Amino acid sequence: MATILSVSGSPSATSRTARLLRHLDQRLLAQGHEVIPLDVRDLPAEALLGADFRHPAIVRATALVEQADGVVVGTPIYKAAYSGLLKSLLDLLPQYALTGKTVLPLATGGSTAHVLAIDYALRPVLSSMGAKHIVPGWFTLDKDITVGDDGTLTVDPGSSEALTQVTDHFSAALGGRTALLAATG
Repeated sequence: MATILSVSGSPSATSRTARLLRHLDQRLLAQGHEVIPLDVRDLPAEALLGADFRHPAIVRATALVEQADGVVVGTPIYKAAYSGLLKSLLDLLPQYALTGKTVLPLATGGSTAHVLAIDYALRPVLSSMGAKHIVPGWFTLDKDITVGDDGTLTVDPGSSEALTQVTDHFSAALGGRTALLAATG
């Protein structure tokens, strides 16, 4: 199966975006993929903000992108755009870092006013980086993501169904188990 890099562009340690990505990572793992999580907030700020392409953490992140067959990019939406933290990482990657890769863009935010940010802010950048195929993404409202006191993630049923569909579409585009099941079903 495919190797997937699951990138969270949220600056928050208690991020709904990151928790949602890790939840979807489990689905992709169950479909037979290898999933490698990358929380951009864990990269050194001085390397990101100082554009230190040679910093070992940036070199490692670049290598993870290069080795991945597919990339899930998750970001909170701020002021109708993806996070500045994600932008910092994308700016440090080679111009065509996503060449030949299948990409699933995901976003979270507080208002449906930002739902088009995936298509108007994030998708063009991913495309300019050479992504082979950017599957339809999904915007999830913050209110549809609940984290229990024990850390358990609950997603509103409507959003959960949509996320399952886009995740399975991404998996199928990578040749995941869902594609195999559909072919034999």
